[in-house]
Amino acid sequence: MLVSQILKQKPQGVITAAPAMTIAELAALLAQHKIGAVVVTTDQKSVQGIVSERDIVRVLGQKGAAALTQPISSIMTAKVVTCPLDVRATHVLQLMTEGRFRHMPVMADGALVGMISIGDVVKARLSELAMEKDALEGMIKGF
Repeated sequence: MLVSQILKQKPQGVITAAPAMTIAELAALLAQHKIGAVVVTTDQKSVQGIVSERDIVRVLGQKGAAALTQPISSIMTAKVVTCPLDVRATHVLQLMTEGRFRHMPVMADGALVGMISIGDVVKARLSELAMEKDALEGMIKGF
């Protein structure tokens, strides 16, 4: 399955955040949308960074509640791994596993078009495996 097919199964749009947003504001945004990460951008097209719930937990563990007033630019990952629409889900899963991250921005023509999570990719792969199983059972049983 391609990344483009996974994105078609998700709600349209990408939740993003400005670099100056505070960590407390980001935590509220993640909770409101029930998501685990956001792309940090100033123009809704380019990717300056990514911040996940793990980043928030890490900084809270190090600095305590005082960290909540920091801008998210201070904790974002600036070197972001992205993918195009035409890459296979298995390749994305491999990149996420090797890089030990769970969210990946999707780019098309240099612009942000979506975000996929490891859960999205695993769900797509399980769906593929189920279809393959059904096809093999059909061939064996003569359907």
